[in-house]
Amino acid sequence: MSGEFPVYRAGRVLAVRDLDLAEGAQVLDVGCGTGLNFGLLQRAVGPTGWIVGIDRSPQMLARARRKAERRGWSNVILIEGDATTLSVERVREAVLAGGGRESSDAALATYSLSLMPGWEHAWERMKHLVRPAGTLSVVDMQEPQGSFAVFGPLARLACRWGGADITAEPWRGVERDCVAVRTASARGDHLQVRTGRRP
Repeated sequence: MSGEFPVYRAGRVLAVRDLDLAEGAQVLDVGCGTGLNFGLLQRAVGPTGWIVGIDRSPQMLARARRKAERRGWSNVILIEGDATTLSVERVREAVLAGGGRESSDAALATYSLSLMPGWEHAWERMKHLVRPAGTLSVVDMQEPQGSFAVFGPLARLACRWGGADITAEPWRGVERDCVAVRTASARGDHLQVRTGRRP
């Protein structure tokens, strides 16, 4: 129903690839939901790395927690809170308490910023939680282009149904604030990926 595997997983794969995570790295997943990125991130950072997931929904985090427990991922730290208002210090304290490090090596937001009115506030916090020269990636949606434009009404309906703003373009934060920005796209440019380094 969600279109995860036929459509949206492609953006996650591209983002994790472009983060170029080393084994042992710590990565922040902003708007982690049920943990759909966790499998890809685990393969990248390994058991010595850390995944820090933030989400405002306790129900989503409960599912993410169960997933981590079922798969034996003891290196997942989950934090409940609204990414647009959550204190950077509170996140750092929670990560340290969970055994992680104060600053992450990388951060990503996949299809989450377009759900947030005032996504810029979440982006600012995301930047501050990553170390200097760390990597940030944003994956989100726009209207399909070219021959895929025929799917535009379906894409708009799916975004409206899911509460996302298809016109938000939150990847502009990466383009504006990062260096060495890489661009990727998938599914007729419906999925937009931007990855760059924090100066």
